Amino acid sequence: MFPPIAPDYSLHPALGRLCYSATIMASRSVNKVILVGRLGKDAETRFTPAGISVTKFSVATSRRWQDKQTQEWKEETDWSDVTLWRNENLSQYLTKGTQVYVEGRLQTRSYDDKEGKKVYRTDVVADEVILLGGRSDNAGSGDAEGGSRSYGAAASRSTPPSKPKPAPAAAEDPFGGGMHITDDDVPF
Repeated sequence: MFPPIAPDYSLHPALGRLCYSATIMASRSVNKVILVGRLGKDAETRFTPAGISVTKFSVATSRRWQDKQTQEWKEETDWSDVTLWRNENLSQYLTKGTQVYVEGRLQTRSYDDKEGKKVYRTDVVADEVILLGGRSDNAGSGDAEGGSRSYGAAASRSTPPSKPKPAPAAAEDPFGGGMHITDDDVPF
């Protein structure tokens, strides 16, 4: 797979201890994306001819900085197109303005447009999507269900869902009986 590289231990100048050389790491690569942002429009779910669902949406991420010359605050927004496979019931929760955490990888594909020109497109293929809150007009109030929810490959790797437990009686609920929380609502 990789050419053999002899281990190289050397004294790290700042740490003052032996450290393994980074020459092996140079022969590997990492393709990981983490986004926290808001949806620019409602997600769309379609199905392949084989019946596999594909949910697509765009996420806006912003950064803010102060111009050193003018001392004026500036903001820049980047848009990332996200593709999530095999989660057909998700689009009803992914609505415009919803804040999400997306973890996945970059994938670039190319195609020829109508004029025969080669076009390159880079998307984020999501492994995990977590709803962080409601729409921007409800920011900070949480989603309609009262908390974060996780979707994607990481969520499907978890244990199969058990039978729902009955909601505790109001006298047993330390929070006053208004929140009917089951094991499925706990994110860990």
